[in-house]
Amino acid sequence: MKKSLHQNICDETLFANFYNKHAQNLHDFLYYKYGDRLNPGDKAHDAFAKLWENCKKITLDKAKSFLYTVANNLMLNEVKHQKVVLKYQSESPKGFTNENPEFLLEKEQYYKKYQQALSKLSEEQRTAFMLNKVEGKKHEEIAQLLGVTRKVVEYRIYSAFDQLKKELENFKIK
Repeated sequence: MKKSLHQNICDETLFANFYNKHAQNLHDFLYYKYGDRLNPGDKAHDAFAKLWENCKKITLDKAKSFLYTVANNLMLNEVKHQKVVLKYQSESPKGFTNENPEFLLEKEQYYKKYQQALSKLSEEQRTAFMLNKVEGKKHEEIAQLLGVTRKVVEYRIYSAFDQLKKELENFKIK
């Protein structure tokens, strides 16, 4: 009976041989499963470090399974961490702004002027304009919704835009 089956992996030469045999395969496994963005090389090395820290508890026949499980868990933890980072990047801090009070006042005044200019548009112009610019609907969709031709919708949007440009200075919409 072989004694190596029950031998732990703490022997340096045994660990070095194990590392040389499995390091590239572990890296490739993590790379193929999670891509390059989450640093599969770092996670593979961290998994080997964890294996070395727990070498007295792990036999050679269980080492590969332990290694891949730890590496996979490290990657999953990184995925969760990246989701949290993205969530907090997308949220703006509440009650804090880099805008000065003068800019905020001008913005509020411009918004009031914009609302007044919109109210001066005909109902047809305003509806077509808002469906296109606010809701992002295409001309063809608006035409179907309103029961008119596409050319009529284009004219209404263009005339609304033209009137808003006359009413408001620096009015531009992409």
